Amino acid sequence: MKISIIVAMAENGAIGFRNQLLYHIPEDLKRFKALTIGHTVVMGRKTYLSLPNGALPQRRNIVLSRTIKNITGCDVYASLEEALHSCSENEEVFIIGGEKVYRQAIPMAHRIYLTLIERVPLQADVFFPKISMQQWNLTIKEEHDGYSFIQYDRK
Repeated sequence: MKISIIVAMAENGAIGFRNQLLYHIPEDLKRFKALTIGHTVVMGRKTYLSLPNGALPQRRNIVLSRTIKNITGCDVYASLEEALHSCSENEEVFIIGGEKVYRQAIPMAHRIYLTLIERVPLQADVFFPKISMQQWNLTIKEEHDGYSFIQYDRK
């Protein structure tokens, strides 16, 4: 199984405020959809609750929660380990947030799809965990006006 993290992050590492994304960049949302469609997405309960229309279509949605047991259109597991155990070994699984799930997944991730937004928000209360860049190779960087699509692969 290939574990990939996908995240949109401001220059200061901020990824959210009050359970919402900080920025809405149409090209980033299109990229997210193109990369994750047909795959499994794993998210925490708060990330799921932030989705405007519930489960993401054309993807297997896994929600991590110790308090909610059933969510329409989703498989629910109490831990990331249980969730990953339910995935097939030849699929790419996308970790889509939030901060706690990213923190747990970073040590086992093979790839990071990062949208780096060249701004610092006025307010943020959720940040992407710090990672050791010595463990990652920058393999793709596509610069746009105000943001970049970056791909890191584990060394």
